[in-house]
Amino acid sequence: MNGGDFGGLAARPPIGLEELTGAAALQTRMDRKYVVGARRAAGLVRAFDADVRVLEMLGRRSFAYDSVYFDTAGLDSYLLAAHGRRRRYKIRTRTYVDSGTSFLEVKTEGARAATVKERIPYDPADSHRLTGEGLAYVNETLACAIGSVPSGALGPVLQTRYRRITLYLPGSGSRATIDLGVTWRKPDGQAYELDGAVIIETKSGSAASALDRHLWASGVRPSRISKFATGLAALDPALPANRWHRTLSTSLPLRPLDRP
Repeated sequence: MNGGDFGGLAARPPIGLEELTGAAALQTRMDRKYVVGARRAAGLVRAFDADVRVLEMLGRRSFAYDSVYFDTAGLDSYLLAAHGRRRRYKIRTRTYVDSGTSFLEVKTEGARAATVKERIPYDPADSHRLTGEGLAYVNETLACAIGSVPSGALGPVLQTRYRRITLYLPGSGSRATIDLGVTWRKPDGQAYELDGAVIIETKSGSAASALDRHLWASGVRPSRISKFATGLAALDPALPANRWHRTLSTSLPLRPLDRP
């Protein structure tokens, strides 16, 4: 799936990146995620009658993302999430493939489970490793945000790829994303693809967005899913995955991919 005219979004008005960033940066936000069959999701988006603008750059409305997640050998970041600990974090590089730009990002859980994301520009050539400067940024950010730093060396543990459509909802000043063709791959090459489904994520303030309410009214409820943690749990069944067991067993259709 490469996006195309998903759910009739080609007919919706565009919004540029600069305007979107100014209108709905939402670096501190509440995220709700939904795993929905691709055909059903397209129908729900088509039936959504609120104002929607679609991010468009250079004539494109879907964009390739490539993220690499870092953790300790003991998977400290994963285990903090798996056990629902406060002061948990994620560390990743994110590459916007179409533009060739990358960032090093640190995400932490703030007050009332709000996600706080901080990031710096990063060389795409370093997307699979932490440079000295990158590690210093990670440690400084975590020390300020949660009062601690990782207990061991950080290395790449998971890579995710997908195409993303980004929506702006003027009525609430919020955003939503639709991720298509999601894949997860470990450094050893083991990989899964989300089969016939998409991930819809709403990113708003404390109040639910119009899209959330539309999905709820249609019988779609949020799924407990983290591309990082749920992906690792799917690839390694030996990991504790109670928080994502229902998602993995009932609403996350996965298809193994060949090793490269």
